[in-house]
Amino acid sequence: MAEKPSSLKNTLLKQLDPLTNALRAARGVGASQKGKGAKKPATSRGKFPPGDKSKSAASRPKALKSKKSGPAAISPLAPERFPDMPALAGVQLGAGRVGDKYKGRDDLLAVVLDKGTACAGVTTTSNMPSAPVDWCRALIETDHGMDHARMLVVNAGNANAFTGQAGRDSVRATAAAAAKLASCRQKDVLIASTGVIGDVLNPDPLVRALEKAHARAKPGAWAKAAAAIMTTDTYAKGAHASALIDGAEVNICGIAKGSGMIQPDMATMLSFIFTDAAIPAPILQTLLSVAVRRTFNAISVDSDTSTSDTVLLFATGKGPAHTPILRAGDRRLMDFRSKLFAVMRDLAHQVVRDGEGATKFISVRVTGAASARSAKIIASAVANSPLVKTAMAGEDANWGRIVMAVGKAGEPADRDKLSIRIGGESVAKAGQVDPDYAESRVAKHLKTQEIDIEIDVGVGAGEAVVWTCDLTHQYIAINADYRS
Repeated sequence: MAEKPSSLKNTLLKQLDPLTNALRAARGVGASQKGKGAKKPATSRGKFPPGDKSKSAASRPKALKSKKSGPAAISPLAPERFPDMPALAGVQLGAGRVGDKYKGRDDLLAVVLDKGTACAGVTTTSNMPSAPVDWCRALIETDHGMDHARMLVVNAGNANAFTGQAGRDSVRATAAAAAKLASCRQKDVLIASTGVIGDVLNPDPLVRALEKAHARAKPGAWAKAAAAIMTTDTYAKGAHASALIDGAEVNICGIAKGSGMIQPDMATMLSFIFTDAAIPAPILQTLLSVAVRRTFNAISVDSDTSTSDTVLLFATGKGPAHTPILRAGDRRLMDFRSKLFAVMRDLAHQVVRDGEGATKFISVRVTGAASARSAKIIASAVANSPLVKTAMAGEDANWGRIVMAVGKAGEPADRDKLSIRIGGESVAKAGQVDPDYAESRVAKHLKTQEIDIEIDVGVGAGEAVVWTCDLTHQYIAINADYRS
């Protein structure tokens, strides 16, 4: 007989707690942060600003409230505050409350876009895509991007995935309501959902919340927009950069959500990026697809690919005028491509830094591989290894687990040329432990929040980087009672 969820959760926690506690004793970290008397990390003191008004460096993101234990502790890896992001011409953002899963907080986002806005998108490779993913694919993939986006609607708490015809009907009802509000066609509306899989999404409360969100929409409300799409996230995620096209300064602003079920094969859980540059949809699609490979497709929290993964890039063309862009390889786009990559990488890193239960941000760089693809597979095998991730959580320099993960990847690697560095310190080389290896120096590095692992497999010139986080008992605590 299968254990009950609560019993299974307690069993798993009991099994993992001794390892976590023993390995982390030097740091003085307690076994659990749950319970009324638990001491929260210093980083959880601050609150996310209710809008974009706060300029204080001490402003901290507001944690979501758990139905069981009050405000969740903000990730110790969170940025100091939500970034200052300018209003973009042609973009208005409004938040509303559906109340399907979360009470007393915004859980719906409406983004109103000016006529002529181009859109590009990439979605999950999961064979179980959600109804909103199917909707977006049909709009974007047919035209290699779309040049008529007028509204984006995002709800948090219900993924509208694996819901059959009811899910498709809910998407259509949402699109119809949004189209009426924006005075546009239903096929001008993009939709995304995130949350519990398998629950039917009732469109009626969503439509009522959408009407209010649309009425409240205004330029520059990035912080409220980012907070409205969170699920198990402990802070809202945003990034901004400016770029030059023909001497004209354009802006790129992005928001994202994601904390668990993160190993995208396309994007991240959800990310929406906006620019006031004038870039045709097919070119926008190329720029996005290329940038995704080394940003959102290079992160992992738990190796699980979501049914709802979606990243959308919008270009309103309402910023400073510049000469028309006719191809993705245009040299005048060099700065824009660089800044778009920077924004997407920033958002991808923030997703990892908010990994469920995470206390370490880990970079895994593989060189000397047979190809870039091979390097990516090896780096992912290391990044996703529970044994490697728990060793990092416990600050244990057990580098043999890295060797194990390289071997299980199934990619070409020369055992007798393999080298490993942790925090810049040589651990192994020429297929064995480095004679000058000093574990005390590596152990010191593992006590920091930023862990660097470098691996050379000695067979070629391929290289890749994957970013991940550690695996703590808190990951189990979060996911064992996500629905209860």
